[in-house]
Amino acid sequence: MNSFYDIYSSYEDNYQKGPSFKKTAKVVKKNQGQDYKFLGFNINLPFGIPAGPLLNSKFIKFAFDLGFDVSTYKTVRSDYLPCLPYPNVLFVKTPKELHPEKTPILNTLEKEPSDLSKISITNSFGVPGKKPEIWQEDVKKALTYEKKGQLMILGFMATVKKDQTPREFLNDFALTAKLANETGVKVLEVNLSCPNRGKKDLICYDLETTKKACETIRKTIDNTPLILKVGYYKSEKDLEKLAEIANEYASAIAAINTLQVTVKDKNGNQALPGENRKRSGVCGASIKWAGLEMVKRLNNIREKRNYKFEIVGVGGVMTPSGYLEYRKAGANLVQSATGAMWNPYLASEIEHQI
Repeated sequence: MNSFYDIYSSYEDNYQKGPSFKKTAKVVKKNQGQDYKFLGFNINLPFGIPAGPLLNSKFIKFAFDLGFDVSTYKTVRSDYLPCLPYPNVLFVKTPKELHPEKTPILNTLEKEPSDLSKISITNSFGVPGKKPEIWQEDVKKALTYEKKGQLMILGFMATVKKDQTPREFLNDFALTAKLANETGVKVLEVNLSCPNRGKKDLICYDLETTKKACETIRKTIDNTPLILKVGYYKSEKDLEKLAEIANEYASAIAAINTLQVTVKDKNGNQALPGENRKRSGVCGASIKWAGLEMVKRLNNIREKRNYKFEIVGVGGVMTPSGYLEYRKAGANLVQSATGAMWNPYLASEIEHQI
């Protein structure tokens, strides 16, 4: 089965043509918004697709039609930014559980794995963005595809620019949040988990900047629910600080995005072309351990401190059992990118097994 995001075509081609998957079976919803809630909204099934493969309204419609009831429109910016060069997605050979400190270098696979439940990929897009006048109108269009018991989240982030001051960076968070909130979307998600061009680390690991960004965003968007999308934290102290920030300024934490490693081809050369692409994010089956661990740790902190934020579990959900593991760990919502990309009936399978 091919991915609904065509990994053998460019980002722009995918953006223009929409999902490449053609439905062959009718998706029948068992539930219509009676059993679950997320951030106060009635939800058919607390499962969906995170920011990443849902490039525009065509992809959002596709996700909702297939029962991915809480899905995230791909991260937007305050100005145009082109995608990094093709290829952007490659299959990688990983251990069952990828721990970057133990396996810092991975090699690509020449062929798609035969067992789709074990797929791991590296992806490197650079979080491209259209101009606001384009994405604002498209987000409004995407919102018209929400059906009863469904919820669209809009991802956004600030852009690092040359010679930018810290204040200018925070101002871009505010501007993008304002532009995103103007669309009328019910929930926003700030992406703190992607490497920013020109920066070595993720914003979410700079807790001082994270707090300032969240404070700035909250002042801008008033009472609109805000999700913080973060990476994997090794330090419990840092995770507790993040939870404290979320409890003050946000409504939920989404974890995780990817795990970063060096990726090489079969000849030992850099797999993805470009100066800043020696390391790239890995997602899929091999990172489930990290997502689950983060959800468990966040849930423990939440219970211990009586915090009110909700938790979105992301990473390595390839089968219905993965969804159930995340829910048991304390996730209020579960999302799947790689699993959903190669199995667009995953949401339907989950709903009919629980």
